[in-house]
Amino acid sequence: MAWLLVVVAGFLETGFAVCLKLSHGFTRLWPTVAFAVFALGSFGLLTLALRKLDVGPAYAVWTGIGAAGTAIYGMIFLGDVVSTLKIISITLVIVGVIGLQLSGSAQ
Repeated sequence: MAWLLVVVAGFLETGFAVCLKLSHGFTRLWPTVAFAVFALGSFGLLTLALRKLDVGPAYAVWTGIGAAGTAIYGMIFLGDVVSTLKIISITLVIVGVIGLQLSGSAQ
């Protein structure tokens, strides 16, 4: 259950990062409101998950999902540049997070 919270929190992190961009420096109301909702949800779920999980692997999964998800979203929907190096780097982030998770967190 705790890992499910981390995964959902990671997707919410993607949401708050995208909304942060769309808010244009907190000058647009609805993206700013969405940013706040996603950020509070993400941090709240991560906080609950950390009651049962080691901080290193949980934080790595949370940030890995957020970073990879945000980069992928940006390439698909926001016109961010797509390159082979970017795809390889996102893949390495995901592989690194999986490796850290498999390295010793059993919960």
